[in-house]
Amino acid sequence: MKLDVAHLMRPGTLNLTALPPLSVYVHLPWCLKKCPYCDFNSHEFRALKSGAIYMQNEAPPTALPEAAYLEALCADIETSLPWVWGRPVHSVFIGGGTPSLFSPAGITRLISDLRARLPLVPDCEITLEANPGTFEKDRFHAYKEAGVTRLSVGVQSFNDQHLQAIGRVHDSAQAIAAVQEAALAFDTFNIDLMYALPDQSTTDLQQDLSMALSLQPSHVSIYHLTIEPNTLFAKHEPPGLPPDDLAYDMLDLITSRTAQEGLQRYEVSAFALEGHRCWHNTNYWQFGDYLGVGAGAHSKISFAHRICRMVRHREPNVYMQKAMAGEAVAQSHEVSRAELPFEFMLNALRLKEGIPLTAFMERTGMPLSTIESSLQAGQQRGLLRVDHNRIQATDKGFDFLSDLQALFLPASDPERAG
Repeated sequence: MKLDVAHLMRPGTLNLTALPPLSVYVHLPWCLKKCPYCDFNSHEFRALKSGAIYMQNEAPPTALPEAAYLEALCADIETSLPWVWGRPVHSVFIGGGTPSLFSPAGITRLISDLRARLPLVPDCEITLEANPGTFEKDRFHAYKEAGVTRLSVGVQSFNDQHLQAIGRVHDSAQAIAAVQEAALAFDTFNIDLMYALPDQSTTDLQQDLSMALSLQPSHVSIYHLTIEPNTLFAKHEPPGLPPDDLAYDMLDLITSRTAQEGLQRYEVSAFALEGHRCWHNTNYWQFGDYLGVGAGAHSKISFAHRICRMVRHREPNVYMQKAMAGEAVAQSHEVSRAELPFEFMLNALRLKEGIPLTAFMERTGMPLSTIESSLQAGQQRGLLRVDHNRIQATDKGFDFLSDLQALFLPASDPERAG
């Protein structure tokens, strides 16, 4: 699908006085093994780099199509330039899949291609996701030399039994070694953890947290294991999942322990030391724009009178073929006025500190009267605080965030929603 930029720039029903900050997301779709809980666009690749883990009964290795994929990404970026021409890029997030399957030379080329085509600001945050199963000594240092400024290590747990239960290919020793190497290479690094795992107790979680915090990360992301549609766990739910009450106790433990170490909870699942918040994800939550390139990547791009979403072709080989032909986008649609309040609040209300009310007008191009009844309903139910021109979920609203966000659904009756 080729998009007509002139058509996107025509008059419309929205009136954005200024365009929001722009980020870039790059999707590298391959991983060693598809985790049973994962609903991301990831595809197993069994040819691993020297020094990485080979799984039992592997098929003979074949070459990762790194060069061909990087060519396709470059073509995709160039085709996308008219949508974002001249806009500075404040962050780049290289996600997957497992981006650390790509060589440091490949990541160097990717970042160089981005810099050559887009105006990255001097202090642009560039994050790379890495998994311990692809860890090699000095590899993280090489990524830093390539231009990566922030590493996110997908640990999930330091308990071997729990790692096996959720299908991870690394063990606790490899996780610790990878995080230690990340700490040596990067001033800012993130540890991804999960909780409410099969047969996990609060004691188990306490041990995971103690290990993670002993490694002194500047940022921790902690997610509740959820059973997503179209995953292996959706077809075969693992036994031993903790009941909701226990999961809530686990979340209380997480917020308490991270606070003791000076990690501030600034978003539902994100905890950071002062000065180490993830700028890229914060831009998502503040309803900023992002150009997504790579197989299955999503974009949100604002224009003067409309906001559009695009999705790239999901299957990597199809994506590469289409991108080289200038047709990487598989679907595109304009976000309707009716959908915008919910889309904005779905993101903004995740922020612990909330967001200025003026941001709603700036980022959606719509007046505050559009959401007045929903704001009132949120306050009446004790879910929302509106103070000094700022909206913020209350403690109750944070605990029942889905109910609060639902008040802003299209055509919903605030007196009945939730």
